[in-house]
Amino acid sequence: MDIIEAIMTRRSIRHFTGELIRDEDLETILKAGFQAPSAHNKQPWEFVVLRDREKLRAIKEFHKYAKMVEDAGTAIVVCGDKNKQDRMGFLVADTSAAIQNMLLAAHGLNLGAVWCGIYDSNSLVEFFSQLLKLLENILPIGMVVVGNKIRDRSIQDRYDETKIHYDEW
Repeated sequence: MDIIEAIMTRRSIRHFTGELIRDEDLETILKAGFQAPSAHNKQPWEFVVLRDREKLRAIKEFHKYAKMVEDAGTAIVVCGDKNKQDRMGFLVADTSAAIQNMLLAAHGLNLGAVWCGIYDSNSLVEFFSQLLKLLENILPIGMVVVGNKIRDRSIQDRYDETKIHYDEW
């Protein structure tokens, strides 16, 4: 898939077959996350791959926007290491770039994926920190839920010229 086509056709997918994605595809998605740009090249991301049904079920019960996680069978919690990047804005931007790369990789592999936010909801941060036994310096930012999709969603053109400004507002 051409990169422009991937960007223009990627959609959040929330309905999955329940069949696990292949290990090779998971590795490709993770590698894409590692290729993201980061401020000062600090690469503060850490990835926690979840396939444990009990943990996925716990997430489904706690995170109201992640009800699909158990059906997908795989989730990647993207965390930021505050010891590697102490500027919160950069930490969030860096990990978000990794998430976007993973979403595009999943789409390129013809898998379904959706980004579920974690940071900066205090209750979600605390829940994931405890569930995953994260170290104090590791902050959960977001979760990529990925699986074999039941169907594609229609493509939407979101281009909006009214939001483009040249040289000044």
